[in-house]
Amino acid sequence: MLLIGSPAVAALVITNMSFSPVPPLTGGDEQHAVTTIAVIPAGATTFSRTHTLQMQTALANARWSIQIMVDGIPAAQQPASGTSAFINGYLLSYPTTSDVSLTVALDGTVPSGTNPNVTILQVTELDTSSQPVPGSSLTVIAPLITPLHGAVATPQGTVAVPAAAIPVPTRAGTLLADSLIASGVAIAGYGYTRSRR
Repeated sequence: MLLIGSPAVAALVITNMSFSPVPPLTGGDEQHAVTTIAVIPAGATTFSRTHTLQMQTALANARWSIQIMVDGIPAAQQPASGTSAFINGYLLSYPTTSDVSLTVALDGTVPSGTNPNVTILQVTELDTSSQPVPGSSLTVIAPLITPLHGAVATPQGTVAVPAAAIPVPTRAGTLLADSLIASGVAIAGYGYTRSRR
């Protein structure tokens, strides 16, 4: 495994993920996805209070329920609808001794078409100018069953995770990777790749 350094921004790490139904997905079906993301600090606080966390999806008629947890206790809850949702950095900014995470529950309709994949969730940290912070993006992509051939499209889904977000392989990380691979979702990040053979 190759680790590559990144700017001093909060690292976003997927710690749990579930799909209902599981990939591959079919256009027109309702999709329920739940993703838990840990916020790993790289500065003086867990997240810059002047930044924003942007979340996007390609699911149609998307409905969001976002729960922020601090030290295992619910700290804030935010609903949203549409293709985008935003979290103010103030809600994620705590001393680095705090354990901050967010659980994103997302419901929507899988788009129909000939695209081989669908973006379930893309999370990006935005700076004070609403520009993406380099190295902060995380994307969850699931494969679709193509209507023309009735077969699973390739390549398989990808969870793109910055290498800095995976400093040391852990048993929990391995179990999550195995679970995602079993459901048709592979994990790939800068220098870190696992795929079904």
